[in-house]
Amino acid sequence: MEHRQKAVFRLWKRKIVLRMRVVIFFLLLLFGCIPTFFCAQTIIRSVRQNEIDARMIEIQNQCRILSSKMTRLRYFWEEGGVSSLDSEIETMADVYNGRIVVVDRDFRIVQDTFHIAESRLMVAEEVIRCFQGENSSKYNSQKNYFIQTLPVYDNTDDKGIDGVLVITVSTESIINLLDKVMDRASFFQVLTLIILVMAAFMAVRVLFQPFEELQKKLDLVAEGFLDTDITTSTYRETLKISETVERTITKLREIDESRQEFVSNVSHELKTPITSIRVLADSLMGMENVPTELYQEFMEDISHEIDRETQIINDLLALVKMDKSNAELNISSVNVNLLVEQILKRLRPIADRQKVELIFESIREVSAEIDEVKVSLAITNLAENAVKYNTENGWVRVTVDADHKFFYIKISDSGIGIPEDEQNKIFDRFYRVDKTRSRETGGSGLGLAITRNVVLMHKGAIKLSSRPGEGSTFTLRIPLKYIASAGGQG
Repeated sequence: MEHRQKAVFRLWKRKIVLRMRVVIFFLLLLFGCIPTFFCAQTIIRSVRQNEIDARMIEIQNQCRILSSKMTRLRYFWEEGGVSSLDSEIETMADVYNGRIVVVDRDFRIVQDTFHIAESRLMVAEEVIRCFQGENSSKYNSQKNYFIQTLPVYDNTDDKGIDGVLVITVSTESIINLLDKVMDRASFFQVLTLIILVMAAFMAVRVLFQPFEELQKKLDLVAEGFLDTDITTSTYRETLKISETVERTITKLREIDESRQEFVSNVSHELKTPITSIRVLADSLMGMENVPTELYQEFMEDISHEIDRETQIINDLLALVKMDKSNAELNISSVNVNLLVEQILKRLRPIADRQKVELIFESIREVSAEIDEVKVSLAITNLAENAVKYNTENGWVRVTVDADHKFFYIKISDSGIGIPEDEQNKIFDRFYRVDKTRSRETGGSGLGLAITRNVVLMHKGAIKLSSRPGEGSTFTLRIPLKYIASAGGQG
């Protein structure tokens, strides 16, 4: 059941992975279509409202003119009205496809262009307000018509109201016209959508062409052609990606070359003591009546080569353990000053034989969270190298200092120094500056590699300053408090 759930989850994750070109294609369409649609709708609504407002204002003006004529000709005082005005009212109603009703002060309809309500009473709210001097204008958007009322004044000085004009005008013609415009606009919207689809398709194709080119080059790299030039400088993004991948490939080449060199060096280093033991053993077996002194000397040489082989194997095992991503550190609070003193105490016999003076300088007391065994190994490697690769009557100074965040161990010597072009290689495995002298001192070529790994495991740093003939200075910087990385152990 659990296995099935995991399979379904993996399938679901695979389904939701989208291609970037599809996302960008739809985004371009979205950002193109939405403004076009809303602009068209906004323009249509604006044009419709403007047309209706213009029609209302036009009719209002015409009715005012008609009201003025009715006042001047005393329309309500003439028996049967004024025939010329009746004709004008009829004509205006026909022109605007509406209905005009004339109401006298008794609320009786004296003129109706539809001729269906004459002599009837019209006691409507709009008419009453208009007799009170309040004009009204209302638009019914659901039924597409508007009603307007205007007073008809008498021609006396007191400006009394003789009657009211009630105008009802349909806006169907305007709506129908705008519907036709909308149909054409819809056609242009569809045409615009097609153009946008084609433009988005072409834009996505052009935009992603450099990425496709980069992908093809990366596919060649994945097939093993590490020398492929993957530089793609069409966009700044593709240039940065290709430069980053190029650095990664270069690092992979270096790692591959380092691995091959490491395997070759391991084979050579392990083979050298065995070859020496073979030569010594063959020499003993080939001689008759071997003197005891010579036999003892040969056996001492064989024992020395075995010790050397053992040291190389132990150092290799230590490196392998430190190279593991889940390598453990046994962290504890350690007095660094005391640790360094004990290391120098063990090295004094070697320093005395080399006639090298060991100097310990403690600037302040330091207590840090470290792996005592591994840090002790790192300091021992550096101090022992400083003694072994020193000059006669030379010196080695070890300084311990700290600030609020790190502690520092500086190991300086008056030795042979390291050439500048060799300094970036000395932490490589089996690398030796002076190969002849290294073999004479019994070094495996792994000490500095082990030291660097120990420092990095503690989230620290190691720095070298050296000049040939003037000595070298190694500086270790390690945090006072160890912080385990996520998922790691400390």
